[in-house]
Amino acid sequence: MESIQVRTADGVRLAATHVTRTGPGDDGLAVVVAHGFTVSLQRPSLQRVMARFARRAGVVGVDFRGHGRSEGATTAGDREVLDLDAAVGLARELGYRRVATVGFSMGGAVVLRHAARASASGGLVPRQPVDAVVAVSAPSRWYIRETRPMRRVHWLLETPAGHWFAARALKVRIGGVWGVPPEWPLKAIPRIEVPLLVVHGDRDRYFGVEHGRALAAARPGTEYWELAGFGHAEGPLTPAQVDRIAAWVVESAGTPGTMRR
Repeated sequence: MESIQVRTADGVRLAATHVTRTGPGDDGLAVVVAHGFTVSLQRPSLQRVMARFARRAGVVGVDFRGHGRSEGATTAGDREVLDLDAAVGLARELGYRRVATVGFSMGGAVVLRHAARASASGGLVPRQPVDAVVAVSAPSRWYIRETRPMRRVHWLLETPAGHWFAARALKVRIGGVWGVPPEWPLKAIPRIEVPLLVVHGDRDRYFGVEHGRALAAARPGTEYWELAGFGHAEGPLTPAQVDRIAAWVVESAGTPGTMRR
């Protein structure tokens, strides 16, 4: 495992990790993993998922701004498209010819908006192309207050006390969130031109299955897996489920090749 720093188009320095492939797989393919709100590369559940993906491909992870070892403050899925763009650029600099993005929860919204080239606040647009996209437990829209966990998230994002608690207890720095809300994932997704997989659990306490179904219906050709008994994001993923996603990525991300040198 290699620790690397990358800088975004708007000048934020991020902490990234590169894991080389550990099993039989594809030397030319990288999976870029996008974590959820309050998660980081130090979270054991995310590390387990990354290690599992590394059996089939190289893996690049990045701490989104305001999380983990990265600088800056989170914008809850807005400027994080620039963070993901920097991570995809890093994967290509490392020599990978094909790159798939896999995002969880907030990261799921980010991978969708990134692949659709949705702009961040300030008008900056992600530029790095990807070859396949997987969104796990992603919201279809913003301002979701129908569930108790999301009401807690909004308290964190919208109140001074929430900002204080996030910084002290969760080690997440929250910036000024959304003077103008970014484009919904649901509205961005029809512009995605590469293979897309949406995964949602029928026991997701944050975003109900209507979010996954709406995302899948928004673009013809999207593959949709609704997992029985599955909860939210990377935590409840079993090794077999990660392997299934990895197999889809390998099959969907294009023709096998070799790393550039």
